[in-house]
Amino acid sequence: MGKEILVMQDIVKTYHMGDEDQMILKHINFTVCENEFVSLLGPSGSGKSTMMNIIGCLDVQTSGEYYLSGHNVSEMDEVELARIRNKEIGFVFQQFQLLPRLNALENVELPLIYAKFTPKERKAKAEEMLEKVGLKDKMKNYPNQLSGGQMQRVAIARAVVTQPTILLADEPTGALDQKTGQQVMELFKSLHKEGRTIIMITHDSKIAQNAQRIVSILDGNLTEGVGADA
Repeated sequence: MGKEILVMQDIVKTYHMGDEDQMILKHINFTVCENEFVSLLGPSGSGKSTMMNIIGCLDVQTSGEYYLSGHNVSEMDEVELARIRNKEIGFVFQQFQLLPRLNALENVELPLIYAKFTPKERKAKAEEMLEKVGLKDKMKNYPNQLSGGQMQRVAIARAVVTQPTILLADEPTGALDQKTGQQVMELFKSLHKEGRTIIMITHDSKIAQNAQRIVSILDGNLTEGVGADA
């Protein structure tokens, strides 16, 4: 097992609703090591989206400590959180979140603009990544000219082009049919074999089985399980 790159200690998240506080995450302890492929499995309302938002530095916990690549995220301000998001985390969303006015190549180049790469470097890196996900011939296509599976491949290429520490995928097959979803899972597996660290959020136990480790969340509590490839 590689070194620990994500450590959550006693994480609590509480929302104030009406006259009472509702605890969404209940004293969560969660660790991910380098080059792990972990599924976070849970039904709607289990707390998995809240946990994903904290992992992705889109939200902060009410109490507890969160360390990412040795940095104490709990102590960061908005500017530092944005920097960590850009540098450490590649996001893959259920609905792809591609910009419709940009072609595939330009969508993949986007995070490289924020990372201050030169236009020449951006183009070369984006082309390389699109080729890797099997879309060499679709680089000039716009999202409305691509299938759901192809759009998700563009989204994955965009997520990994900056070489983030963690690939964070939220229901990455949720908008795809079963066959296309499994093809996308094969892509995740190949990225994992290359050494990527992946955390995948899903409600689908079949999809979760693609990971080497399954962590289940229910009513804000985590329990450990084992994936099919462990």
